[in-house]
Amino acid sequence: MVHPLNIIIVEKTGILKSLGIKDFKEEDLFKKCGFKKTEDFINQHEWNVKTGGKKYSIVVYAKTDGRANSENKYDFPPPIDNKLFFGNCAILAKDDTQTYVDLSLELWEQIYEKLFGGFEDLAATALEDELEEDELANVPNEFKTKDGYLKDGFVVDSSDTDDEYYETNDINNDLEDDDDNDDEEEDEEDEDDEDIGSELSEESYDYDSDKK
Repeated sequence: MVHPLNIIIVEKTGILKSLGIKDFKEEDLFKKCGFKKTEDFINQHEWNVKTGGKKYSIVVYAKTDGRANSENKYDFPPPIDNKLFFGNCAILAKDDTQTYVDLSLELWEQIYEKLFGGFEDLAATALEDELEEDELANVPNEFKTKDGYLKDGFVVDSSDTDDEYYETNDINNDLEDDDDNDDEEEDEEDEDDEDIGSELSEESYDYDSDKK
């Protein structure tokens, strides 16, 4: 009895191709992948997964022994994501009765995503972010900075920082002015000392003249 079946061939370059087999025989599967011998071409892993309301067992047939530069570049799902295969591989599907059933590229893509834990939809995530309610929408403006952030010990209004900067500068300028005044007073005192010293030096007496 002819048993047609659709399977997926994973070429060593990593490209997937759908293959329809008119008379499927599991023992002849190695030929569909281009191998001359069946040695080492075996069932490498089997996943049990449910999608579209149906249960599937996904089987991977491949070789782990081969020539250099013939490694298969396809990224298989865990736990065989780090396993090295050679040449072409085959992916097949069984139903819950363990009977081989057709596996299309579209169905494998859905199962592949599930086996990787699902991929994040960036467009959907961006839409969720846009629709997310603004937590600060109901906060009065006096409790927010001019940039719209909540005032707290870490975020302050830049205008507050500017005012504080100018106030600090004013204080520093006042201190500098006081220092300048002190320096000027010290210079004046030094000049007075010099004047006093010069006056004393001029008041000399001639003791010899008095004795005469």
